[in-house]
Amino acid sequence: MPGILIVWLLAFAFSAGCASAPAPLKPAEPPRSRDTILLLPDASGKTGAIVVTGSGKEVLLSETRQAVVVEEGAPPGRPFIMQDNAAASFAAPAIKALPPPPAHFILYFERESANLTGKSRALIAKVQQTIKERAPVDISVVGHTDTMGDRNYNYRLSFQRARAVADLLISSGVDPAILDIASHGEDNPLIPTGDQVHEPRNRRVEVTVR
Repeated sequence: MPGILIVWLLAFAFSAGCASAPAPLKPAEPPRSRDTILLLPDASGKTGAIVVTGSGKEVLLSETRQAVVVEEGAPPGRPFIMQDNAAASFAAPAIKALPPPPAHFILYFERESANLTGKSRALIAKVQQTIKERAPVDISVVGHTDTMGDRNYNYRLSFQRARAVADLLISSGVDPAILDIASHGEDNPLIPTGDQVHEPRNRRVEVTVR
């Protein structure tokens, strides 16, 4: 038996040596990328529209939860409506990664003054707390007036109002480098009026925390 085994092994080795080498394996092609594009409403509940283009074909998405599958090198597929639960699950990681929407505050002022009204003074604490929680990279502070008085005077007054609010924020620890202070005077009223009209809602500073 040992002799037979040796002969068989030698014969096998010989036949293996004489056989032609196998053809090299072709590397597997990487899978083509495949994405799903889903249209959702914005923070205010409005749904816009988007055109998805690929391989010379365009597909319009204009309905809430309308989606389309796009594969690399191929035209977009047929649009479909994704069910509520599926859309929520699909979009959750992307929504979670989004920064929070800007926080917006309106602070009102006494007539022809850079002094906040009583209610707006109380609101400053909420503005300061929001800034502390969000650690924003940009805060805009924009002053406004009504249309009473001279335009140049109103420009200066609205800047004084914006500066007064900025100083309050800085005193609470806000970095001045992230404050963008601007004056619009009477040019961008919250409530449009004619010239030389007292309007308390236009005597304001708008603070946007991003």
